[in-house]
Amino acid sequence: MTEPTPAPVRVVLADDHPVVRDGLRSLLASLPGVELVGEAATGREAVREAVLHRPDVVVMDLHMPDLDGIAATREIVRAVPAAAVLVLTMFDDDDSVFAAMRAGARGYLLKGAGQAEITGAIRAVAAGQAIFGPGVAARLLGYFAAPPRPDVPFPDLTARERDVLDLIAAGLTNTAVAARLGLAAKTVANHLSAIFTKLQVAGRAEAIAVARQGGLGSPRAQR
Repeated sequence: MTEPTPAPVRVVLADDHPVVRDGLRSLLASLPGVELVGEAATGREAVREAVLHRPDVVVMDLHMPDLDGIAATREIVRAVPAAAVLVLTMFDDDDSVFAAMRAGARGYLLKGAGQAEITGAIRAVAAGQAIFGPGVAARLLGYFAAPPRPDVPFPDLTARERDVLDLIAAGLTNTAVAARLGLAAKTVANHLSAIFTKLQVAGRAEAIAVARQGGLGSPRAQR
């Protein structure tokens, strides 16, 4: 008894460059067991094609008109959770890589990848695996191998604003803070105004209370 032929991997191709789409279309047409079911030149078209065809894989560029690849990936993952998004882009910066991962992409390759690598990645993500090109994988490993950054209280504040708040919470006056930090008294007042806004407090007393709850205002600040 012969085994049934497995269903082809159904792919939607999303890239705003016709030349890139032509090359990828030719590649996919040459692969046994892979079927190109839709193409898109914009992010919104990519979402529409994914919803219409319910593919196994969406090959997605990040730089797309009307809806960028990150937002399109997020919508596709939400609307068609069975579809695996494989990012194929020229961007290899940390922000792009991690934004794509947070959006739900299952793979990330750079456009310099060879045909065999792209083919393997399409089959891998269709099978439920996560796949990243060598340069991207090294970047991810470096990120996760780095020691964790210590928690910084009130991360919305600048370093100087935290210094000012720390000293105010320790009981120093504006004049004393200005002298300690080598600032003009007006500059300290401006910093305090920004601090009140960012902490969403009504004034100095409330800011001090919030700062002390967050661990600022220790006696060392008075030295």
